[in-house]
Amino acid sequence: MINNEFQVYRLNNGIRVIHQQATSNVGHLGVIINAGSRDEEEYEHGIAHFIEHSIFKGTKKRKAFHVLNCIENVGGEINAYTTKEETALFASFLTPYYERASELLSDILFNSVYPEKELSREKEVVFEEINSFKDSPSELIFDEFEELIYDGHPIARNILGTPEKLKSFGKGHIFSFIANNYHTDQIVISSVGNIPFKKIIQLAEKYFGGAPENLRSCKRKKFEEYVPGNRQENKDTFQSHCIIGNIAFDSSHPLRIAMVLLNSLLGGQSMNSRLNLALRERNGIGYNIESNYTAYTDTGLFCVYFGTDKENLEKAIKIVYQEFRKLRQGTLGALQLAKAKRQLIGQLAIAAENREELMLTIGKSYLLYDKVDPMAKVFEKIEAVTAAQVMEVANMILDERKLSQLVYL
Repeated sequence: MINNEFQVYRLNNGIRVIHQQATSNVGHLGVIINAGSRDEEEYEHGIAHFIEHSIFKGTKKRKAFHVLNCIENVGGEINAYTTKEETALFASFLTPYYERASELLSDILFNSVYPEKELSREKEVVFEEINSFKDSPSELIFDEFEELIYDGHPIARNILGTPEKLKSFGKGHIFSFIANNYHTDQIVISSVGNIPFKKIIQLAEKYFGGAPENLRSCKRKKFEEYVPGNRQENKDTFQSHCIIGNIAFDSSHPLRIAMVLLNSLLGGQSMNSRLNLALRERNGIGYNIESNYTAYTDTGLFCVYFGTDKENLEKAIKIVYQEFRKLRQGTLGALQLAKAKRQLIGQLAIAAENREELMLTIGKSYLLYDKVDPMAKVFEKIEAVTAAQVMEVANMILDERKLSQLVYL
């Protein structure tokens, strides 16, 4: 089946495959699983991320050393990540090694044995990762802000877990989490490379098709009880760090694209975003300034972050709220809207040139929506956003009565 740029296929066990042909000497192959830290029980806090670390530590036929060297010995790279809703295992390699990468990813996904000695060693690595994170207030504040927003819900918990919980994990806990969450209909094999789709199907059938069908029957607990919060914490930092935000639209909401456009306009990647101009360029009171929009399957999060000198904190917060009010009270002009759209479209086009990122993006999209829009269709959706929709979103998300705030002093 061909869907303009993308070709898709479904194995008998429910695992899906998506491929984009690319003229390149390098191939990118990944396995994206619809399971992350929000799927943990409270006693499992941190296990999704710990599995991502430990899955490379040996299989039924490979020691940890051989897992790493299988791809790296031929100049490739293998990696993984965990989010609140997904886990990904992926590799980049020269095109002739597509089968090697397919076999390796299948082996570590289905046949990892999690030796106790390796688990003990990897726990120490994760402990250091947790400590490193705690030493970085500009990163830690994002986790604590989600805890403030999603208070009491599984999505509130940070991805890394705690040393106390990690110490308790054994291979039994790992196999239990995998059995309960790594369902075959929630797994996508994603590929971008210079290889015929027929060959991709053959590799998927050979290395992934033999896994027994294991379909998901349960649903995630939906977040429905947001209460705005305002908290300050005393930290021994040179700067004050501040996050202001609100719950936002989920990944299927009809106003999601307008939300993406609003986020880009307000504090996206570009130096000419409204917040960067207001705080940094016009007032010189900030260096790291950004806004972020994360769409989960049943909720979303929008937030603005900045760091500034302690004496400029109140002024900076006031400026942020002023920019919010401008977007709530004034409709974008035609030229402003057109510029914002051009900028977002350009950023997406540039991002798509990173083929590893493209492979992960189309895999996640196919996982969530069972389809992937070609870039031309994505651009059409952005062009279709109206100034009235942007203002509507601003009034829903940037309403001062609904905003939460976390400050490190």
